[in-house]
Amino acid sequence: MAAPAPFTFAFEKEGRAVTPLGAKIRELRTKRDVSLKEMAAALSVSSAYLSALEHGKRGKPTWFLVQRIIAYFNVIWDEAEEIQRLAELSDPRVTIDTAGMNPKATELSNQLALKIGGLSEESLTTLLHQLRVAAVKDGV
Repeated sequence: MAAPAPFTFAFEKEGRAVTPLGAKIRELRTKRDVSLKEMAAALSVSSAYLSALEHGKRGKPTWFLVQRIIAYFNVIWDEAEEIQRLAELSDPRVTIDTAGMNPKATELSNQLALKIGGLSEESLTTLLHQLRVAAVKDGV
């Protein structure tokens, strides 16, 4: 049996799939009335690349680019940490290797890969919360 295709960890916003980092970048650009083209030029990347990054069509950005984004928006402390955290959670093509783990970890990974695309925002929020609580409880 073939392994399931990697799933995209993205969500819908304004009818277009975006990553958590992409949503944050778009929010900051909108608040500051900055176009994609202006921001791309300031970061020395193409507007096509920046658009693809926002929409989950490119992998998560390098640490260096994340730092440039933080500097571009001139954010500090909590907001800068949030951008770094979102960048880590914005890989649109996640692969989970459960070899050697509990069989339930393999089942969970496969079920998630098969069904994540059909889950509602409410269900995704609930599952994320449950996972965070379990991780804290188990010290992960």
